[in-house]
Amino acid sequence: MARSLSDVASVRVQVKGLQRPTRHLPVHAHGPEWAVRLVLIRHAEPEANIAGVVAGHKGCTGLTARGRAQAEALAVRLRNEAEHFDVLYSSVLPRAVETAEIIAAALDLTPVRKDCDLCELHPGECDGMSWDEQVRRYGPGDTRDPDQPMSPGGESVRSFDLRVRDTLRRLIELHAGESVAVVTHGGFIIVSMLALLDAGGLADERGFVLAPGYTSLTEWDRADDSQTWALRRYNDTGHLFFLP
Repeated sequence: MARSLSDVASVRVQVKGLQRPTRHLPVHAHGPEWAVRLVLIRHAEPEANIAGVVAGHKGCTGLTARGRAQAEALAVRLRNEAEHFDVLYSSVLPRAVETAEIIAAALDLTPVRKDCDLCELHPGECDGMSWDEQVRRYGPGDTRDPDQPMSPGGESVRSFDLRVRDTLRRLIELHAGESVAVVTHGGFIIVSMLALLDAGGLADERGFVLAPGYTSLTEWDRADDSQTWALRRYNDTGHLFFLP
């Protein structure tokens, strides 16, 4: 069984990666004991993954039965561990909202705050297409210019990267001294990791892969008002161990 990063050690890093590449603005947040605690949760397994469709606002239809079981397992774990959050956010996509509502019910934490800036990369007019059709019409993602949208009306890799960084800064500034849970998407968590690790942008080449699993927990906090963050755990899916 793979060990999560939290099983080994906490990692302290500088927050330079939250600076916008074109403006170099640092993040500043103020809290009485620690600036902010962020727990990023990937949504559970969606129906769109099984159907093989592009899952934006149109293509996302919520969770599979297995996905609901995954979200329930996470909710039970958080309740049993007496986890405390001051606020629970979700993207507006059904797979994230459904996951967040299951967690909220278990922790008696309502309402869920829905925010479109927490969504996965907006796909544009290919939303709801099969992935095969998307590739046929617009080409594979690995050959696309990072400034080119996924399809007309959508986001590019670079514009998505900037949106995530801006959203992180906004959450930190809004919730000084609070514990914040965010049910979001794999791409959002990946950019968050790159930003807080100061490991370049989403469009940059790198010698490692980030692949957060369904309902995984990724936790960061900053213990004071410096620019040093602690990564407490990454891709923690221990609650799924006994699921088929």
